[in-house]
Amino acid sequence: MLTTLLLAINLSFSSPVRHELSLAGNFGEPRPHHFHGGIDVRTDGVEKKAVLSVADGYVSRVTTGLLGFGNAVYITHPNGVTTVYAHLHSFSSRIEELVKRYRYKHECSLTTDAHFAPWECPVSEGQFIAFSGNTGSSTAPHLHLEFHDTKTWKMLDPLNYLSEFVSDSVPPMAHGFMAYPQYGKGVFCGGSAKQNYGFTSNTMERHFTAWGKVGFAIWADDYTQTAYNHLGVRNTRLLCDGKEVFSSTVDSIPIYSNRQINIWGDYEHFRRTRVWYLKSFIEPGCRLYFMRADENRGIIDFNEERTYTLEYILKDHKGNESSYTFFVEGTPTPLPKSVKKNSRQTMRCNITSQYSLPGMQLVIPSGMIGNDIVLHPVTTPCEEDMLSAKYSFYDKSCPLVNDVELGIYVKQEVKDPSKLYIRSNMRKYLGGEYKNGWVTCGIRELGNAYEVAYDDEKPIINTVGEPESWTSTGTIRLALSDKESGLKEYKVCIDGRFVYFAPQEKSNVVLCRLKDTPVKKTGKSHRLTVSATDNRNNTATYTTRFTW
Repeated sequence: MLTTLLLAINLSFSSPVRHELSLAGNFGEPRPHHFHGGIDVRTDGVEKKAVLSVADGYVSRVTTGLLGFGNAVYITHPNGVTTVYAHLHSFSSRIEELVKRYRYKHECSLTTDAHFAPWECPVSEGQFIAFSGNTGSSTAPHLHLEFHDTKTWKMLDPLNYLSEFVSDSVPPMAHGFMAYPQYGKGVFCGGSAKQNYGFTSNTMERHFTAWGKVGFAIWADDYTQTAYNHLGVRNTRLLCDGKEVFSSTVDSIPIYSNRQINIWGDYEHFRRTRVWYLKSFIEPGCRLYFMRADENRGIIDFNEERTYTLEYILKDHKGNESSYTFFVEGTPTPLPKSVKKNSRQTMRCNITSQYSLPGMQLVIPSGMIGNDIVLHPVTTPCEEDMLSAKYSFYDKSCPLVNDVELGIYVKQEVKDPSKLYIRSNMRKYLGGEYKNGWVTCGIRELGNAYEVAYDDEKPIINTVGEPESWTSTGTIRLALSDKESGLKEYKVCIDGRFVYFAPQEKSNVVLCRLKDTPVKKTGKSHRLTVSATDNRNNTATYTTRFTW
């Protein structure tokens, strides 16, 4: 206990790479449906750069094929923090051997989620653990590094620990602001719709007009002198006449708050323009604890005929600061009348709402949307070859904070109800449970269309190359696919013994190098057996023989 306490007190951190620590992405940067949970470390556009443990600790977990991370190493440190190194090309030989033993013991194929005790793989600060890569959902070679609170798994800003290794004397830059007149309660520049304006200078000469209640949002990025990448802004403050009405400091984020970015940010505008405006007021359904606002939730009430001074102050982790000022004239203007919303089709953000049609029921619990919305449902009638009607609920993309319950009635009898599931646009499998004629599943998007589908077809197993070639190359490749619900798992055995076949990145091919398996080269005939199971538990098998 005393040794652990001393380690926690004296724990030091160092860079995860041997080259200059340059950022391609930073913590809290807004992304569709999530905050960027760590930093992206540039690797000069190539793979196989050495990745080092940033502090003393032990390898507590290694995953492959999970969470879009590709190959990832988790290191638990004695100060209550766990670091995650993702999109790796490959592991150190020591870690690779541990993972190999785990795979064969637990017969892992499609994914690996190996957990280790503290004594199995201790590491020291600066110790080589892996080579950087481009695996998982990565679109270019880099190292994705995350810091988490070990107990709560809260995401922490890695620059809280590694700031000294990053060169940054460049302040954040604002590109524009958006005004949001509140529905039926305010106008901006004579209009009741949201409006955006670019910053032409740090102090804009133009004076805007407003009356009533208006919220604001800002489009801004941070930068460093070592890269041209656009980064997120750590600290944002909005002042009205010198008084702070809103502030945000993105230094840590609970993992369950990830999809709240769609509420804080103007997701609808991002969908059209790929530009994030982050609101400087708190929507009723927003639960982000790192935001602070005045008693009006950051919404400014322009109720006097005078000039209001609005100032944005932006600051990065290094303390580099910039400010942007604009002026708004309080100008009495008739406010538009609010139109009463259809109560049946209105989904409330802070109470559980239900909506049903013949053959469909939707339940949205409290806290799933940022503000009250009115559904725009569309039903496509069930045709002869369809198992159900097709339902959509909104006329544009409308993501939800978490899964909500959708139930759809099955119009036709089927041979095996366990093969039924719900799919969305582009035939995406969502799963579902069948009961009393209904299939129910969770959905996270109101703008998609949903219907019931049926899958009793087995996956497809093909060999890549003829078995005769395996003898000379020592490599076996298989192509595994499924046309309907998608592949859930597979298993390959040689002579009745499990053998690991590695999934190949961004491909349906799995590969095995025989020299890395327990199968000894004897020149004798061996029996290869493959089984593949899809998400509706249809299983295909394939058997052949080869000489090795």
